[in-house]
Amino acid sequence: MKRGKKYVEASKLVDKAKAYTASEALELACKTSTAKFDASVDVSFRLNIDPRKAEQNIRGAIVLPNGTGKTRKVLVICRGAKQAEATEAGADYVGEAEIINKINQGWFDFDVIVATPDMMGQLGKLGRVLGPKGLMPNPKTGTVTMDVAKAVKEIKAGKVEYRPDKVGNIQMTIGKASFGAKKLQENLKTVYDTLMKARPSTIKGGYIKNVSVSSTMGPGIKVDSDSIAK
Repeated sequence: MKRGKKYVEASKLVDKAKAYTASEALELACKTSTAKFDASVDVSFRLNIDPRKAEQNIRGAIVLPNGTGKTRKVLVICRGAKQAEATEAGADYVGEAEIINKINQGWFDFDVIVATPDMMGQLGKLGRVLGPKGLMPNPKTGTVTMDVAKAVKEIKAGKVEYRPDKVGNIQMTIGKASFGAKKLQENLKTVYDTLMKARPSTIKGGYIKNVSVSSTMGPGIKVDSDSIAK
């Protein structure tokens, strides 16, 4: 794959054989951003898990202390008084059957769906549409709940979901390059602590195989996982 001149120059600043401390890696991720905009900073955890086994297919959500720097559009599907609660909490769209029908017709101008349990029967019919896009609400991530106000506020404050891919990688955005290494490190530690608590009891041997961070359009940087917890 041919890389641009800026990427090649940025890559020269990274020692591919070295695992940097968390603070060093994040400073380097900000420094090696080649984007002309405020780049996102992402982390990738390679875990020693087999997502095909139910007990190892860990999934959940995390409220990052410094947010992600992204504004996410939240749709809440609920009835009655819950609609006013959702609107007051800052939901971008609120509705019930009419919104579900709108999605069925191809409308996707939102990033997250929060739904009350009583609406999941109707929403579940759109599983084939919402599932592949990662938009189906789930109790494990706090998006199926009666406390819609809390769910909306947490998502707006920087709540992110995590789930492994087929080979056990978990990737997510932990902020923007403009945050600086200190705030990014606080967010990274929160992710690390959450994943450590979610460690399946059936795993033998090491849990975290490797960790890397990168900015949008920037090179990957290995992180010493032990340094994240400090």
